[in-house]
Order: sequence, then C-alpha cells, then structure tokens
Amino acid sequence: MRKPEQELADIKSMMERSTRFLSLSGLAGILAGIYAFVGAGIAWYWIYLPGNEYVSATPVISSADLQVNLLAVAFIVLVLAIGTAYLLSQSKSKRQSQKLWSPASRRFLLGLFVPVVAGGLFSFALIQEEAYQLIASATLIFYGLGLINAANFTLGEIKNLGFGQLILGIIAAIFPEFGLVCWALGFGVLHVIYGSMMYYKYDR
Repeated sequence: MRKPEQELADIKSMMERSTRFLSLSGLAGILAGIYAFVGAGIAWYWIYLPGNEYVSATPVISSADLQVNLLAVAFIVLVLAIGTAYLLSQSKSKRQSQKLWSPASRRFLLGLFVPVVAGGLFSFALIQEEAYQLIASATLIFYGLGLINAANFTLGEIKNLGFGQLILGIIAAIFPEFGLVCWALGFGVLHVIYGSMMYYKYDR
C-alpha cells in the first residue's frame, strides 16, 4: 500500500509537469555561456586590441564594417544558443517521455521572448541613435526581465539567473565603459554557472 506522502508527491509532480516547462537542459545553458564568451572575446579583439584594423586611439563602433561584423557575431551566438537549447531540450523531453511543445512550454517561450524581442528592437534603436555604449546594458536588462518573467513557467533557478543579468545590466548602464565585460559575465559566466547547477541537479 502506498503512503499518503508518496501519493501527494506524485500529484505535485503531475501538476508541475502540466503547468511548468521542465525540459530545459542545463548543458544547453553551459554551451550558451561558452558561445557568448567566445563571441565577447571576438568583439573585444575587434574593438580594443591595439594594432587591429578597426581600432584607433578611441574605439569607433560607428564604423559600418565593424557594426556588420559585430551584428553577425551576435546573430551566430544567438542561433547557436537557441539551436542547442532546442535540440538538447527535445532530447531531454524524450528521455522523460514528455512532449516538448505543450501549453507550459508555450507560456514559457511567450514569457521569455516578449521582453527579449522588445530588447532587440530597442537595441536597434540605440544603434540608429549611435548610443552604442548602452547596447550591452539594454540586452542584459531585457533578457533578465524575460528570465524573471519566464521563471513562473519553468525551473525556479531561472529567476536567480534573471536577477543576475538585471544587476549586471544596471551596472553596465552606470559604467558603460565596462559594458562588454558585464555582457561577457552575464551571457557567458552566469550561463555556465547556472547551467552547471541545473545539469547536476536535474539532468544527471
């Protein structure tokens, strides 16, 4: 005969599966952090490294060639991160005999991507206004807000990651000269840390 505590745990687990997207892969977070860190390194090289063709005494991000290259790197990092998250989450869903696309996953994606898309459009507006020093801050802040919002529909650790991104975004806004460093810490280091935590807690 099953204990009442076990039955309650099973009911709670069923309710969580129906209301929360639990197929997020910790390994995807780790890899996304690595992609971002490599992308930040490339951007740093193009903008700041002495002797580079793009660099003058003061970095000029308004250079059309540099803008295109930086946007290309950002796009590649984004595609790799989203593609990896999709493939690994799909694999995790199959192992857990769950559907990847469900009302819970749709709520999660909507909660995450509305602020993220808004942040992307806002960043393009900053480029139009040549306010390049605020782009790192804007992407961190909007992404952090998206994670905090989406945490209501997935693993609770995501909310802490969102607050970390938000704090780094505010720091980058106050000290824009450290914007790229904050971006690398947020999208790179924090993703690796929280991805590792999620992997060892949920994926093994």
